[in-house]
Amino acid sequence: MTDQEAVEARIDRRRRSRPRFADDRVTMAHGAGGKASRALVEGVIVPAFDNPVLAGLGDAAVVPIEGGPVAMTTDSFVVRPIRFPGGSIGELAVNGTINDLAVTGARAVALSVGLILEEGLEASVLRAEVDAMAAAAAAADVLLACGDTKVVERGRAEKLYVNTSGIGVVDRRARLDPAGVRSGDRVLVSGPIGDHGITILLARGELELEAELESDTASLWPLVDALLDACGDEVRALRDATRGGVATVLNEIALAADVGVVVDEGAVPVRPVVTGACELLGLDPLYVANEGRLVAFVGADATDDALAALRSTAAGRDAAIVGEVVEDRRGRVLGRTSFGGHRMIDMLVGDPLPRIC
Repeated sequence: MTDQEAVEARIDRRRRSRPRFADDRVTMAHGAGGKASRALVEGVIVPAFDNPVLAGLGDAAVVPIEGGPVAMTTDSFVVRPIRFPGGSIGELAVNGTINDLAVTGARAVALSVGLILEEGLEASVLRAEVDAMAAAAAAADVLLACGDTKVVERGRAEKLYVNTSGIGVVDRRARLDPAGVRSGDRVLVSGPIGDHGITILLARGELELEAELESDTASLWPLVDALLDACGDEVRALRDATRGGVATVLNEIALAADVGVVVDEGAVPVRPVVTGACELLGLDPLYVANEGRLVAFVGADATDDALAALRSTAAGRDAAIVGEVVEDRRGRVLGRTSFGGHRMIDMLVGDPLPRIC
């Protein structure tokens, strides 16, 4: 074994081992969806509640019950600002929970909503967010079934935080399992990436840049429904590329399936304004969060049907084939650059875009 092979072998062992939480304090990086988040979840939370359902660590958990499996998920939203071009925290909370269920192959049927309100919050702002949640739920034909409200002292929150939980019915057409991804499968994304994260930065006024850009927040169930209808069990795995972006979810699937993934970076759809903002900030669009984009792993023979199915939906009209699954480089993601070379695409490290969801 050469020195380079030995180094790569050590890196590979480290990537596959359960991460340890070695920090003295929680930092913003632990909420960014990358390596630090993984260390927090798998190093502290999973061992404490160890059970077969939790071990899957998906966007939602499929729970076997009498009469058929159901999917459950929960999420909290602390985005700043709470209103931004293309959406708001209320709409984001509903769609985000629906999407976590959708990429597990489940159609959301009911949600709960928990509101943490800061003393002094304007009633008009609260009504606007409640209306936004109601509209998003109605558009997705999902019942807002129960909830809770708490008020905290002025300065203890930032206007409004939202927690949503959801249950969904697992679709009989779905045979989704990240471990079932195999060599030759293709990787698709449902549209331009990075819109949400950059929209939030622009809304904060942190960039001296004016651009017409909106968050991509939307329900992903119509896309999943179309994919399952067109391709059935040739749809191997789905993820919504939120915190940590496309790069992080590709790494999660590569590790779960013990395969390599090669991404053609030139094929990944990115709007020019997102590219420009990322260049100014030194960011890679592959790591920027999305709230209405999914990543699909599909059998090679079903690729054309999958692409057509995505493009038949309003949210997937700009879908693209961006990569393939390979036998070698197991557990790793490589980017094929415009210069013809390859680069390693690892999980997100650090916290480049805090408070984007």
